[in-house]
Amino acid sequence: MTAPLMTYVTAADGTRLAVHRLGAGKPIVLLHGLFSSAEVNWIKFGTAQKLADAGFDVIMPDLRAHGMSDAPHDSYGAGVLVSDLEDVLAHFGLRQFDLAGFSLGARTALNAVLAGVTPERLALVGMGWEGLVDWDKRIAFFIDAIDRYDDIRMGDPAFFAKSFMKTQKVDRVAMRALLLSMTGTDLSNLDAVRMPTRVINGDKDHDNGSAQTLVQKLPNATFAEIPGTHMSCVSEPALGDELVRFFAG
Repeated sequence: MTAPLMTYVTAADGTRLAVHRLGAGKPIVLLHGLFSSAEVNWIKFGTAQKLADAGFDVIMPDLRAHGMSDAPHDSYGAGVLVSDLEDVLAHFGLRQFDLAGFSLGARTALNAVLAGVTPERLALVGMGWEGLVDWDKRIAFFIDAIDRYDDIRMGDPAFFAKSFMKTQKVDRVAMRALLLSMTGTDLSNLDAVRMPTRVINGDKDHDNGSAQTLVQKLPNATFAEIPGTHMSCVSEPALGDELVRFFAG
């Protein structure tokens, strides 16, 4: 396995974003999930390597307040993750590229397309319709987990979120600021998502609702199921295989 190279991209507000890069060929940008990182979602279990071996230049930012990126404690503007993605695309001069995201990364990728970002192909992993329409409830759950962090014990619905934050050494002040900056996805213009889109979901993943309903709402989407729960599906070899099948097909 080849080790990715890492560089820093400076966002519009001065935040340094760590970007991991592997392979050569057509660029594909991968966005990880909440509390996670490029290493955990894309590199550790070989997904990035499979895409690199298939002839892609795999570009994997750590979202702000995640991984090796800066985690400023200031208030964040609405849409900051989309703005950060646009800064990464501009830094590398990407005009023809593909885009994929897992969970929060999938939501960010979709928001970016609705804001005018134009990948040639789009993959949304671990995202369903309810994860978009009920986004405020998801945000409230994670903010509550941050606020009650020291009091959460095993058996609490937020225990897994607390454990993952601890494992990932999440800066909870920065993460809370990021979560508070997030607004719901504008679902009134889904017809703008015209590029071929693959919605990929674990067979035991119900965290973000119905992936198949999301497929029905998008104008040019297909569905693929892989093994796993919401958290385990990114560790499955089937995810890398499916992404290669879709993007190289």
